Amino acid sequence: MTRTPRLTLTLTAATVMVAANLLVATTADAADDPSVPPGTEATASAPVEVDANDPDLKIPEGATLAEPKVLDIKQVVEDQAGEERREDTNADVKFALQAEVLFPKDSAKLTGEAKARIAEIAEEIKTQNATRIRVFGFTDNLGSSAHGDVLSRKRANAVQGILEAELSDSTVTYEVRGYGEQYPISSNATEAGRKKNRRVEVSFPRSAG
Repeated sequence: MTRTPRLTLTLTAATVMVAANLLVATTADAADDPSVPPGTEATASAPVEVDANDPDLKIPEGATLAEPKVLDIKQVVEDQAGEERREDTNADVKFALQAEVLFPKDSAKLTGEAKARIAEIAEEIKTQNATRIRVFGFTDNLGSSAHGDVLSRKRANAVQGILEAELSDSTVTYEVRGYGEQYPISSNATEAGRKKNRRVEVSFPRSAG
C-alpha cells in the first residue's frame, strides 16, 4: 500500500495560543458567512493542549505590555472609470473627484453633473454629522506651477461653495486649499496618470457612532 506523505509542522505554545484566540474570534462570523463553504469554518478550540506554564507564554520579569491601540484600516472604492474614489478609515471619509467630471478643461466653472455629485457628498457629510470639512484642489504638472496653484484653489472654492449651499449649516467650518501639482496620486508621465492627479478631494471626520 502506498502511503500519502504527511506534512509535519512544529508550533510553539505561544503561536498556538495566538492562533486559538484568532479562531475563536472569527468562528461566529464565518458560520454566518454564505461565502464560506460548509466544513471549512474555523474551529473554536486550539488543535493541541496549551501548557500554561510554558515560558514562551510568560512576560519576563520587569516587562510591561505596550499600550493598546486601534489599527487604522483603510477601505478604498473606485468606480470603473476612475472618475470618483472613496476612502474610508476608522477616523475619516475622503472623496476624490476627477476634474474632468467637475469642470471644463482649464476652467473652475462647475458643470451640472458636478453639482449633483457634490450634493451626494453633502448627504454623506450629513450622515456622518461632520462639522469640519477639508476641500483640496490638485492639478497635474503640465503648465506653470503658479497657474496650477491658482486653478486648483479656484476649483476647491467652487466645490466648497456647493457644499455650503447644500449643507446650509453655520456650525460647519471649511479648510480650502489649492495644492497645484503637489501630492500626485499617480504618475504624471502618462495622460492616464495626469487625469487622476487632476482632482478635488473632500474629506471629513467619521461619526463616532
